[in-house]
Amino acid sequence: MIDFRPVAHVIGLVIVALGGAMVFPMLLDLSAGDGNWAAFLKSALICLVAGGGVAVATANALSGGLSLQQIFLLTVLTWVAACFFGALPLILGAPGLRWTDAIFEATSGLSTTGATMIVGLDDLPLGANLWRGMLHWLGGLGIVIVAMLFLPVMKVGGMQFFRSEGFDTLGKVLPRALDISSALVQIYVVLTVTCALTYAALGMTGFDAVVHAMSTVSTGGFSTSDQSFAKFAGPLEYAAVVFMLAGSLPFIRFIQLWQGEWVPLWRDRQVRAYLRWNAYAIGAIVLYEVLTHDMAFTTVLRETTFNVVSVFSGTGFTSADLAAWGAFPFAILFITGLIGGCTSSTGCSVKVFRYLILLEAVKVQLKRLYQPAAVTPLRYEGRVVTDDVLNAVISFFTLFILSFGVLAVALSLAGLEVKTAVTAAWTAIANVGPAFGPEVHPTGALVAFPDAAKWIMIVGMLLGRLELMAVFVILMPRFWRG
Repeated sequence: MIDFRPVAHVIGLVIVALGGAMVFPMLLDLSAGDGNWAAFLKSALICLVAGGGVAVATANALSGGLSLQQIFLLTVLTWVAACFFGALPLILGAPGLRWTDAIFEATSGLSTTGATMIVGLDDLPLGANLWRGMLHWLGGLGIVIVAMLFLPVMKVGGMQFFRSEGFDTLGKVLPRALDISSALVQIYVVLTVTCALTYAALGMTGFDAVVHAMSTVSTGGFSTSDQSFAKFAGPLEYAAVVFMLAGSLPFIRFIQLWQGEWVPLWRDRQVRAYLRWNAYAIGAIVLYEVLTHDMAFTTVLRETTFNVVSVFSGTGFTSADLAAWGAFPFAILFITGLIGGCTSSTGCSVKVFRYLILLEAVKVQLKRLYQPAAVTPLRYEGRVVTDDVLNAVISFFTLFILSFGVLAVALSLAGLEVKTAVTAAWTAIANVGPAFGPEVHPTGALVAFPDAAKWIMIVGMLLGRLELMAVFVILMPRFWRG
């Protein structure tokens, strides 16, 4: 029988922390003389009472640590609870969303997807827009901690390959998980502050700079404007590219940089492949646009670079009408969204590491066909990839494709046109952000979707953000039998 008390205790503390975070948008609205501050106060009190009550009632539950089953439950239920309580300010105050829309918005925020239910972002109270940015920022930080500390232990999708790297490679300087988390928070804050200062220096208002910095570093995509990043076209797009790339690189490398070790970042095969694939996608689209449209090269290069990196990293900012680019660029963007960023980053989707493992496995298999007597172990960065890692990667790919297909069919059955259903499934399972089709509002908001479609996307966003298997495993009867 699973002991739920340790899980409940941690979730209670997370809810308390979420309520504490609501103080910042409350104070912002209060200082601006906006009555919306009361919604954040009420929401914070609900979080403090509910979360605090659970935490106090289970205060002695963590003395024995957490079992593997409890870690799986904690990973999934923490996100579900955070999405529920994170939606409260959007219901009790501006923009006054319904439960379905508010939970969608909170889930999109915490999963760093970036799809929105709100039209009229420019007119929202400052606190509401700040809260949306904070949901991204907190969700991005949370998923990096999960990816670095929990997924390797849970052996989800081949992440066990990084277990020794996360704890042994850094063992000399960061022997404990708490030290890794502490260093990670510091790096995350430094990146965010640097990004905000850069945006402000290039012309954003202080408020816009802070919210967009949170969205950028977390590779989330929420904006303070219905125009998304089109409102800030120009040098700001190139600045955003730098920080979107930083957010989608392995944070374990930043920790090593923090400790003065520069070599691992440049030698990381994931990093090199990710940057190279971004360059390929940008180059292909720029060439196509130059040959088929009469536009200034500098404009084409800037818009293409920004939007490709935005989709590839899973951020989801847009500065142009991507659907109007044509079938070839759209196909490339669709594919890049299904690749995503690097492992142990705020990036989403399948991740570069898994594609590299799959490509290596194919090469090894082809070599064994024409050299059957040769011993050809599968290696990645000089290390042998064990069968359990390869099987986990292949299983993840299979589950990802099946989940994407099921989501697309379900969204179509919920009433969406085929193109809308496919792109909505893509944006949900890969946590990309934008969707395309006749049901999508001109601003990119998905407010016109049927409620059934919204709930399907909520499930899809959680599945994608939590690496699929972490969710599906708790649905197995054997899991509950121990």
